[in-house]
This record gives sequence, C-alpha cells and structure tokens, in this order.
Amino acid sequence: ARSRGSSRVIVVGTPGRIMDHLDKGTLDLSELRFLVLDEADEMLKMGFAEDVETILADTPAGKQVALFSATMPAQIRRLAGTYLKDAEEINVKAKTSTATNITQRYLIVSYPQKVDALTRILEVENFEGMIVFTRTKNETETLAEKLRARGYAAAAINGDVAQAQRERTVNQLKDGKLDILVATDVAARGLDVERISHVVNFDLPIDTESYVHRIGRTGRAGRSGDAISFVTPRERRMLASIEKATRQPLTEMALPSADDVNATRLTRFDDAITAALAETERIDRFRDIINHYVTHHDVPEADVAAALAVVAQGETPLLLDEDPPAPARRERFERDDRGRDRSDRDDRPRRDDRRRSGGPTATYRIEVGRRHKVEPRQIVGALANEGGLRREDFGAIQIRPDFSLVELPADLPRETLQRLEGTRISGRLIEIKPDRFQRSAKRPDRDRDDRGDRRPRRD
Repeated sequence: ARSRGSSRVIVVGTPGRIMDHLDKGTLDLSELRFLVLDEADEMLKMGFAEDVETILADTPAGKQVALFSATMPAQIRRLAGTYLKDAEEINVKAKTSTATNITQRYLIVSYPQKVDALTRILEVENFEGMIVFTRTKNETETLAEKLRARGYAAAAINGDVAQAQRERTVNQLKDGKLDILVATDVAARGLDVERISHVVNFDLPIDTESYVHRIGRTGRAGRSGDAISFVTPRERRMLASIEKATRQPLTEMALPSADDVNATRLTRFDDAITAALAETERIDRFRDIINHYVTHHDVPEADVAAALAVVAQGETPLLLDEDPPAPARRERFERDDRGRDRSDRDDRPRRDDRRRSGGPTATYRIEVGRRHKVEPRQIVGALANEGGLRREDFGAIQIRPDFSLVELPADLPRETLQRLEGTRISGRLIEIKPDRFQRSAKRPDRDRDDRGDRRPRRD
C-alpha cells in the first residue's frame, strides 16, 4: 500500500489475510491514505472485530476512512466513532425493502422435517435454478450431500470454499449443469445469476436485513421470483419482524402432500412417454421385440408395458405412499389479549415438565469464554444449528473467563459430536469435549479455579 511517485497501489483483502501479511512484514501501511471497510457488520458477525481494530491501530492517523454496513449495531457505531473523524452518515432507504415481483411464502415446519419438506417442494415447484440458504458452513455441505443423494444436481458454497472453486460452481449454475446452490449469507453476497427462480430459506436469517439480501438473489432484471422460508414454531416472532421490515406480507403455504408429489411424478412420466413416442425409428425396432415376446409368452401388451416401466424405474418407487391423517390438535398459534402471537400451552411441555421427563445429562467443555465476549444465546444457537439440538436439550450454561461449561444429554450420538467439532462461536473453534472433572454448570465451582485445579478448602 505504498505510493511510488504518481502511481498508487490498492490492496483488497480480508482482515485475516491482511494480518498475515503484516505479521510477515510483506505489507507496509505506513503511507496508507485511504481505507475502506466494506460489509462491516458481516465482518463483526464472523468474529473479525479484533483483527479490524488491530489493523486500524497500525495505520496513519491522517488517512481517510469510509465504512459501509447494511446495519448499524452498537459495535459498528463505536468503531466509527473511534476511527472516523468528522464522519458524515449517509442512509439509503427504499420505499419497500423487497421487490414486488418476488412471491414470498413460508412453511411452518419442525427442524427434523426440513430435509423432507425441501425434497417435496423440489418435486412440485417448477424451478429453473435455486439457492438454499443455511446459517452455518457445515450445514451447507451436509444439505448439499443429502440433496445429491436424492438425485438433485446440488453443490455448496461457503466461506471455506476457495474463490476459484466458487467461480466454477457459480458458472455451473449459470450454464445449467447445476440446479441447486446451498449457501451461507456471506458466500452468496453479490451473486447475480438470471437462472435463479427460487430462493429457499432453509434456516431463517438472524436479522431482517439478511432476509432482504437473500431473496434479492431472485427476481433479477425484472423477472418474477419465488422466496420460500422454513419457519419453526418458535420463529413466528421473527417472521412477524420480517413482514414489518419488508412492508410485505408472507403467504403461508401447506407442505406438498403425497398426492401433490404423485401428480407431478405422473405428469413427468407421461411427458417422458410422449417424448419417447416421437422417436419413431427406435419405437419401430422395439415394437418388433415386444410383438415377439407377446406371441411367444401369451402376455397382454399392457402387462409387458407395465413390466418395462418397472425395469426402467428400478428399485425406487414411482409413487409415494399416502400420507397418514394429521392428528387432531388445537390451533398452535393463537392471539393473546393484546393481539400478539403466542404458542398453545397445551401443545408443548412446560419447562418443569421437560426437566422431569429429560434423561441423564453430562457437562461438556467448549473453548470460548468471557474474554471472547460470548453469551449463552450464542452458545445455544450455534450448538442447536450445527448439532440439530432442541432447546430442551440444553441444561445450565456456565461461562468462565477462558472456556464455558454446557449441560447436554449424556447420550449424544457420535455423529452429533462430529458435526459440532467444526463449530465456531465468535470466529473461534469451540473444540467441544466432555468435561473431565464433570463439574456442574449450574454454578461456579468455588473449590477449583478456571484451570480445573483443586484449591485447598477452608473450613
């Protein structure tokens, strides 16, 4: 970033890479004149706050700084107040946050039902290209693999995917070699592909601004688009926030039934037969073969055609079994006396009931603590999203200076722990493992310090 005569050097980089070059001495910021912080809120979400402040502290005091951020949380304002001098704030607002040519729908679905629900939607929706958004990098890979196993051309992009691979994947989507892209918010920023007819929020975003950015990947260049959001019962409040922020209502949709899926499959089967009948030369060759079989085995032509369909279909059944009747239940969401949404109390166990009915728990240690500015809600959110845990799976959480203790079910499956191994909170790997001292997370252990050493007890 050193000026040489009339020439100027522009450096574009992530905080981590810039820090690497500063440590190696391969980047000199002593004559830096201009500094731009782009996507500042996303950098903070990814845990780069300390790196950004370290870089800023090593730059000349007389530089000009520009900061771009989709949102302005308190930490961003503090950063601006510290490093921007006589700054002017420019707000860009639109009459509506989302394009009117995008149809926005939502589906109430529990977490374990999401993959099956997405598969049914893929069966019945007439889509060209699709982006499916998840909250975490691990989930992009897992979901893309599950979709490929179901016969869909799907791939994942996230912050760990190299830029060259990301470009190849996006080009495959543009060329029609790929139909579904599973992505995180950061990886999909700036993505502009006309083929994208649908956006699915497999996981709701944590804020309304991210929702607007996500669904803006469809409905480009005046084309129509569809946005479908999966909403778990406890996320109804977030749904209301999205509707308020976008000034547009979202329409509730029903999960496609087995009859809906079967009707779509039969239509495609009919179309395949019609297309095959147009190939007259090949039909003539096979007609002679079929006549020969009918003559020598005394089997009706309709039965032979059915048998050929079985051969072509393979082991996968063409039609789904009929859905079981839905159990009768009270309306899950009601209005209280103030007009707010509330969950039906009879439809889920009370907190005390959950505690009484829960199995044995064990204490797990994760390597993030108070000095990493972690909060219980971040721990619950990260472990729930990555491990597929439910709120009632969590017991007490004790946040200590350098690590935290979390009570979880003692019989956590090995695959759940494997999924959690790559989890990050505040940009730091949590390195989850059973606490070898099995200390209670309900209150600090006064007889041991934060390193786990036993202190002498005073009588």
